[in-house]
Amino acid sequence: MWRVQLILSKIRSSARLLLTLPQTDSRRQIQGKSLIQKLEKYGILNESENTLNHVLSLRVQDFLERRLQTIVFKHGLARSIHHARILILQRHISVNSDLVNIPSFLVKIQSQKKISYFCKSPFGGGTPGRVRRKTIGKN
Repeated sequence: MWRVQLILSKIRSSARLLLTLPQTDSRRQIQGKSLIQKLEKYGILNESENTLNHVLSLRVQDFLERRLQTIVFKHGLARSIHHARILILQRHISVNSDLVNIPSFLVKIQSQKKISYFCKSPFGGGTPGRVRRKTIGKN
């Protein structure tokens, strides 16, 4: 959580710095537009909230909602937030068919629909795990 607070404070401080510049300044226009586009790409800002003043009103909760751990739980791939964290750490979750084992991974809006079980995971149709192989062998 402290990491998210650090990211948020850096984003807010850059927005505050840009707001001190005049509106006609090219630095404010270019850097402000790129900052807003980046936040829109990750789904932290809506397209209707496209000003630097909206960047100052961001909360930590907005970033926590975009973490892979939270999205896996909301998609129903896990029974709880903690179960989602375990699935991610045990390498069962993929984003865009790429294995991701970092629960704090920020998911882009485009990638949100492409979150699933990893193809080599037992949950995704891969070979069964150690315990399941033992029980199959006993039968």
